[in-house]
Amino acid sequence: MQPTPDFDPAKLAKSLLRRSRQGALATLMVGSGGPYCSLVNLASHPDGSPILLISGLAVHTRNIFADPRVSLMLDERVACDPLEGARIMLSGRAEPAGDEKQLLQRRYLAAHPSAEAFVSFKDFSFYRIRPTGTHLVAGFGRIVDLKPEQFLTDLSGAEDLLAAEEGAVEHMNADHREAMNLYATRLLGAPAGDWRCTGCDPEGLDMQDGQTALRLDFPERVTDGTALRKMLVRLAGDARKRMDQSESL
Repeated sequence: MQPTPDFDPAKLAKSLLRRSRQGALATLMVGSGGPYCSLVNLASHPDGSPILLISGLAVHTRNIFADPRVSLMLDERVACDPLEGARIMLSGRAEPAGDEKQLLQRRYLAAHPSAEAFVSFKDFSFYRIRPTGTHLVAGFGRIVDLKPEQFLTDLSGAEDLLAAEEGAVEHMNADHREAMNLYATRLLGAPAGDWRCTGCDPEGLDMQDGQTALRLDFPERVTDGTALRKMLVRLAGDARKRMDQSESL
């Protein structure tokens, strides 16, 4: 059965990567090589690859020390039958943060503020999963294998934007919470809430209220701070127009 024309597997896989805050991590047991699965919290790198904060005392971390090959199951929970929601099985290698530690820590804490209580513990370390591929299941006739270049965000030429991201996120959360709520309610159809920005990249903006995460895709790619500011103003204008139109009905 062929997928329907409105099915965009790359877009759906990207959305799941950006919105997921927990996942099932599969590693290979030291010695036996048998499968071992555990529940982990996660955030996303600017390119969409998963970020983990894990303890060296955990079995899955010891497994990664011996063999960094992992897989990560992410699913879109729906009411009634969970199998009706989309899910991806991402395969790759878990690598220590290295020079990216500050970036990984900032983005992880934006998604999981409570981790601030133990992020400095000596046995905890940040890892980034470098994907080698993903298997997407989104319903009958909607099963697709994707390569990394199909579901990760290309960061080439966006160095200025990445440098401006931290300041942009702080500015949005300090001065533009109304706009964040408009993005969520008017552009994405979410309930009103305490929406805050957790990150941005060339393709979109990540928002969160508690553990509920949303992804606002940009209509065009942005690569610097000026373009980001213009895009956010434009989207706020679109959201206000929709609000005015609904109130006039």
